[in-house]
Amino acid sequence: MLKHRGFPGRLPGTDFQFVIRRHNPKGVTPLSLRARYADRRPADKRADEAFLAALWEHFGDQPFERGNLDAGRLNWLFGREVVPAQDPFDPASYEALLRIDVAVARASFPEVFEP
Repeated sequence: MLKHRGFPGRLPGTDFQFVIRRHNPKGVTPLSLRARYADRRPADKRADEAFLAALWEHFGDQPFERGNLDAGRLNWLFGREVVPAQDPFDPASYEALLRIDVAVARASFPEVFEP
């Protein structure tokens, strides 16, 4: 499992985790699309925004390996702002390649991309 050095571990001042420390001995948590409802808590929305900002700062529009990025946090963006960058895509692999769909991400989180 690739560890993304320099990537923030969590949202400061909260328990919202962005990376995991070690692989799951029971198996890799698969990535899946999670529904984001309009009535989500503001703290959850801030965590999504901060996570996307960290992804953008760290990887830009280039494909990146899932590695030690937290599946729970990725699932909130997966299928919309973060999409598979390879075909076939294995959602249960730490080596899976992902990328940011910049057009969708700009529409969903414009404040991340403002100069």
